[in-house]
Amino acid sequence: MSQKRQTVRSPQTVSRILELFSSLRELTSLDAILERILSEARELSGAEAGTVFLREGDRLGFSYVQNDRLSGAENLTERVYQSASLPIDGSSIAGYAALTGQTVAVEDAWAIPDGAPYHFNIDFDKRSGYRTRSILSLPVVNSRGTVVAVMQLLNAAGPRGKPGPFTPEAADYAALLTHHAAAAIETGLMTREMVLRMVRMAELRDPSETGPHAQRVGAYAAEIYHALAQARGVGSGRLKRTKDLLSVAAMLHDVGKVGIPDGILMKPGPLTPGERAIMCRHTWHGAALFRDPASELDAMAADIAAHHHQRFDGTGYPACEGPLLPQKHPGQPDQADVGLAPLAGRDIPLAARIVGLADVYDALISRRVYKQAWPDDQARAHIIRESGGHFDPEVVRAFFSLGGVVTAIRERFPDP
Repeated sequence: MSQKRQTVRSPQTVSRILELFSSLRELTSLDAILERILSEARELSGAEAGTVFLREGDRLGFSYVQNDRLSGAENLTERVYQSASLPIDGSSIAGYAALTGQTVAVEDAWAIPDGAPYHFNIDFDKRSGYRTRSILSLPVVNSRGTVVAVMQLLNAAGPRGKPGPFTPEAADYAALLTHHAAAAIETGLMTREMVLRMVRMAELRDPSETGPHAQRVGAYAAEIYHALAQARGVGSGRLKRTKDLLSVAAMLHDVGKVGIPDGILMKPGPLTPGERAIMCRHTWHGAALFRDPASELDAMAADIAAHHHQRFDGTGYPACEGPLLPQKHPGQPDQADVGLAPLAGRDIPLAARIVGLADVYDALISRRVYKQAWPDDQARAHIIRESGGHFDPEVVRAFFSLGGVVTAIRERFPDP
């Protein structure tokens, strides 16, 4: 039921919340921001699980999930990429919190009275075997008074390891956190929109460079890195930081196509050797956009733009340049300007090796003006054949460890 409690805060907890928002300024991707906010809210409130919904017009989009009870389930990561949404109304607790701007606390989701202004759908619990009891649903309101998200926490830690209700103190801490979370979430949304605008700029020249394609490549790359880093034993802090940067930088892999003529980008058939040589230059143009990196994101985006067409065996872009490459125009960067030397093996930046596989996989399973979409099993067979040739075998193994996450990403970001 809606709650208005007198705030009870310890100086240590308030200080921790303020430190959190200072650290959020170091994050780039929206997913990383949501993950950090949700993790901290669960820690402060003792919640076993939680979800963040982002407002998308008159609905709430399912945007991030964590669940300790289901953390060993193979399909938990897939849930991060669910494309489900809820109406902003009383048909759900989160929808009601968004509609009213009020925090809602429920002691037992399966025992909500018939006259309550909100409802709980138990279908997920029945499908997953998870039992939702206590719920704390908190609207995230920006400086203009608009609800931009809802954070929903589930199953507060109770006596003898069983879920209990959220305490007034836990609710107050979580409310303080969400009060300050709106600015960080809006920053993440603005970053994502700026990146997608750059992608849409490239799409004006090359119809294959769509927002969904870029988002899929970014998500594939982030999850491939996560699997690879875990296999290498990379520490949690470094893993999260690199994954955060990669998920955004990977989306910008082909922005250099804005410098390629339309007749080549839109040609409905194979390119001639001369046309292919011109196409190679999109790596030059992309790297030149980030020639003077002002941040880690810029530096990684430059590496990816420059090298994501390098092959593990040393061929590929930009090694395809040569006598067929037409004379560059005045003002165009040359190979030395943007550091585009042919590389091989692990001399190719890891981010570029990962994005190289993610981009090829998505291109194979997608329809293009010059080809039909490949079946998924055919695309995967190609990647296996090219392990050690086109692709880094370590990256290939990480990709094949993702299971259903790949399908979940495709469903989350479908082509129009």
